[in-house]
Amino acid sequence: MQLKNAKILITGGGSGLGLACASAITNAGGTAVILDRDISNVNDYRSYEVDVTDRSAVETAITQVAEELGGIDALIAAAGMDIPGELDEISAEQWEQVLNVNLLGTVSATRAALPHLKKSHGRVVTVASTLALKGAGGATAYSASKFAVRGFSQALAAETKGKIGVTCLIPGGMNTKFFDGRSEQYMPQDNSRLNEPASVAEAVLYALTQPENVEIREMLIANEMEDSWP
Repeated sequence: MQLKNAKILITGGGSGLGLACASAITNAGGTAVILDRDISNVNDYRSYEVDVTDRSAVETAITQVAEELGGIDALIAAAGMDIPGELDEISAEQWEQVLNVNLLGTVSATRAALPHLKKSHGRVVTVASTLALKGAGGATAYSASKFAVRGFSQALAAETKGKIGVTCLIPGGMNTKFFDGRSEQYMPQDNSRLNEPASVAEAVLYALTQPENVEIREMLIANEMEDSWP
């Protein structure tokens, strides 16, 4: 895929990795379209205020984007969240909220974009985590959701081969607001071991711009001193 003039949809594009991807895509000559429940910081981009857990709203927004832009070339499903805590410390509603955002939000956006991506022979980048490879205490919901995103991505790649491209990004910790508001025990031990989202965004663009018939199915990106992997 050539990024120049490409139309790329980003869930969770209001901050962090998603916003970094929007910036990188724009700098490469593409059009970034952001879906996020908070679009207060994305004045420079076409954006839609959408909660990815609202499947109907996601479908409506993606249909509108495709109609207005004449198609969609790629989807980056970067919307994600966590509510850390041991299983008996967080409520069932909080646990399910993490799965609804991380897994079902990814599935809903992918499902809605799929017909348009098949027309453009486009690509999907899902976002898992190093905790999709190795679970961690205090992260049963997050690990479960990200293991599921990785499994979903593998199955989607198998059933759409030759029709669209699918890459599962597996990032380590990033310097974003993901960690805001946490108690000390769930904060990173050393912020210098967090990658900058702009650096990870460059890896996403690398996956999107592979030549025809070449797919990066999984891509693990971590700081050289990453604690959560291996």
